[in-house]
Amino acid sequence: MENFDFYNPVKILFGKGKIAELGKHIQKDAKILVTYGGGSIKKNGVYDQVMAALKGHKIVEFGGIEPNPHFETLMKAVEIVRNENIDFILAVGGGSVIDGTKFISAAAYFEGDEWDILAKRAPIAKAVDLGAVITLAATGSEMNSAGVVTKAATQEKLSFGSPLLFPKFSVLDPETTYSLPMRQITNGIVDAFVHVMEQYLTYNVNSPVQDRFAEGILLTLLEEGPKAIAAETPDYENRANLMWAATMALNGLIAMGVKSDWSTHMIGHELTAFHGIDHAVTLAIVLPGLLTKLKEQRGEKLLQYAERVWNITEGTDDERKTLAIQKTEEFFQSVGIKTRLGDHNVGQDSIDTISKRFIERGYVGMLPDVATSDVAGILESRL
Repeated sequence: MENFDFYNPVKILFGKGKIAELGKHIQKDAKILVTYGGGSIKKNGVYDQVMAALKGHKIVEFGGIEPNPHFETLMKAVEIVRNENIDFILAVGGGSVIDGTKFISAAAYFEGDEWDILAKRAPIAKAVDLGAVITLAATGSEMNSAGVVTKAATQEKLSFGSPLLFPKFSVLDPETTYSLPMRQITNGIVDAFVHVMEQYLTYNVNSPVQDRFAEGILLTLLEEGPKAIAAETPDYENRANLMWAATMALNGLIAMGVKSDWSTHMIGHELTAFHGIDHAVTLAIVLPGLLTKLKEQRGEKLLQYAERVWNITEGTDDERKTLAIQKTEEFFQSVGIKTRLGDHNVGQDSIDTISKRFIERGYVGMLPDVATSDVAGILESRL
């Protein structure tokens, strides 16, 4: 196992009725900016619960944060924070709202071009305190200090992060997911699954605790995901298990002491930026191609994954690795995800553009086994 420093200060308020406790965790004299997305929280009752919990606080609202939040939209909120002397920001929504709120928090005190936070990984010296009420189990943003923002003007989707951007608390009430369309439920399942794979399916560094945690999350998603899709009405225990699995998939714990990748995410971000494909869908498209490309380099972990997650124990090494990749893609398809670029009208022209962007950027993920020159071949295998 490699050396690591682990820090996660987020207080989790999990379960039914926990939104009502919001007021206990924000100072009474704080002026709060409440951020949210397209307004679904006003239809499903979450908005009313939040406002009731914050009764007596000074509140300013900012709605309209998009899926894959736009830099241009978020900068409007940054101006509100600055002009209104906001003390605390409360994100109410899914991962995009929380990611966007983290950027607002960081940019509010930033001196210079705020896009440098993403484009140049400029250091964040100060940030506005923030909290979250999560309404979608997917990204894990409620318990980590990173985010992703898109600049619509240049079709760039980039990540950022800082220890200053951990939410002070996050409320996870599984009932807030009951009104979600099934597309968002399935996207969340796939998103969480690939988050685990980015940290787990790399190289063996003798980290059995992290491996078993990761495998446990994957098995939970494989078991609970189909239940959510088959259910005629939402089941609380099922939604609770999915929500906690998604949070645990990206709160930093399973990444400690191991080698993480994130190439699948980096390539997927480009498909979202250029074509607007749902983030989770891009991951389901890219991952099987990347694993096939790296079948030999990551063979040891692939065989472990095949046996422990898919119970594949017979056949040659190559047959077992190939079957594990096949079953992974079939799982994505079974929850309703179309896993080929052709299904989304993405052709060679886009592959060439994306490949060129990576070559100019000079990197893909965090590991040297995926070169910028590999991107075109990985995507071409997914046509």
